Amino acid sequence: MSKKVNTSKNPKKPWPTKEAMKQVYEMNLWGGNKSKFYSGDGSHNSEIIKPYINAVTSFLKSFKEPLIVCDLGCGDFNVGKELVQYSKKYIAIDIVPDLINYNRSVFKEENLEFYCLDIAKDTLPIGDCVIIRQVLQHLSNAEVQSVVTKLANFKYVILTEHIPEGEFVPNKDIISGQGIRLKKRSGLDLLTAPFNLKIKEEKQLSSINLKNNKGVIVTTLYSIF
Repeated sequence: MSKKVNTSKNPKKPWPTKEAMKQVYEMNLWGGNKSKFYSGDGSHNSEIIKPYINAVTSFLKSFKEPLIVCDLGCGDFNVGKELVQYSKKYIAIDIVPDLINYNRSVFKEENLEFYCLDIAKDTLPIGDCVIIRQVLQHLSNAEVQSVVTKLANFKYVILTEHIPEGEFVPNKDIISGQGIRLKKRSGLDLLTAPFNLKIKEEKQLSSINLKNNKGVIVTTLYSIF
């Protein structure tokens, strides 16, 4: 039987996002083993991460002056570690304290910093480009909206979302935690209501169709200003 997050201390009030995500790692709800943190197949399956790393690397290398990158929801850093060398500074952020402490002990580069922050509530570091890879899909609409209001501070946003294949109703609300909107035949579209992110340009960097009709993982580059 699959494990499920206990999303509430009582039936009416959902757990805070930090507690829900801590439980994901403590109970290995995304797989892996009990001796390390593991951010799931989406962070380790080569068919998913190789096209993503190639596309983002190509973008980052296109600048004469390397960008300051903020990785919001860096997870176990299996993907982020491949991008650090192409940035002026790489700031990796996650909401789970033990995960950040673990990453600090394992990944050490002069231009790499880790911070434990709640991206919906806390002030984000200053940077040129923000990476949000399969993170917002786990958050409620209210928390997504809070993050969206902060994206105007960056020049570029590289957003990756797991969405249904074909047509779907965007932005159905969920309780923040392990699950995503896919079960509701929905996915995030930041350009539509209720988020209405204002952008200058958009470009699809990669699109990966998962097997057995399990949706599509799409990475989009937004130029904000």
